[in-house]
Amino acid sequence: MTGPLQIGTTQLKSRLILGTGKYTSMDVMVRALEASGAGMITVAIGRVNFSNRGEKTLLDYIDRDRYMILPNTAGAYTAADAIRIARMARELGLGDFVKLEVIGDPKTLMPDTAGLLEATKVLVSEGFVVMPYTNDDVVVAKRLEDAGAACVMPLAAPIGSGRGIQNRLSLQFIMEAVACPLIVDAGVGTASDAAICMELGADGVLMNTAIAAAQDPVLMAGAMGLAVQAGRKAFLAGRMPVKEYATASSPQEGLTLKK
Repeated sequence: MTGPLQIGTTQLKSRLILGTGKYTSMDVMVRALEASGAGMITVAIGRVNFSNRGEKTLLDYIDRDRYMILPNTAGAYTAADAIRIARMARELGLGDFVKLEVIGDPKTLMPDTAGLLEATKVLVSEGFVVMPYTNDDVVVAKRLEDAGAACVMPLAAPIGSGRGIQNRLSLQFIMEAVACPLIVDAGVGTASDAAICMELGADGVLMNTAIAAAQDPVLMAGAMGLAVQAGRKAFLAGRMPVKEYATASSPQEGLTLKK
């Protein structure tokens, strides 16, 4: 009923995308990924240590037959750094998809939209499927789409803040302005936040800290998977109109009441 999430020519079975940072152990991460039902998993390639070939890396704990790995350029503060990380991921055999991040401010971790747009143009010209993490600016979103981005990924609140959806109107403006998928990235704190994103009409949700920092990450992962499905179904169903006053659930019109 909810249908697959399509990014470029690739279809994903789930509209929930998960990150892999901040878990207390690899075992917890693996069980959380499984409980979520997600099909795409993002990995910060610039933070994976590939220097010791004898040791396992984060990538070794992810079932490549089960999950599609989405390399991300977390830690990049310039377009050049982001481009370099994306190219490195491709050389490692991780494919052409990239979650593009170019951070402009170390305190708020807000995107450098100028650098983001520059990197998007370069990577698209090199055949990458670019999924850019951006702010909630409708103009920037349109320019990223025009530059060839496969989707836009605006934040709902600052990364890792768990504040929930702070910008419904801005997200709605972007949904109306772009034809490509919109995936809410950053700010989700609990399952109701994920459901709200989907009820607003988002095509998907990407999250990490909301699950990894939960008291029971595996249980929260399952809750997030269900919330995304429920929110999507509610959006497709179409909610009832909002009214100013009460309306009886059992109308009295046509009834003959005896005194």
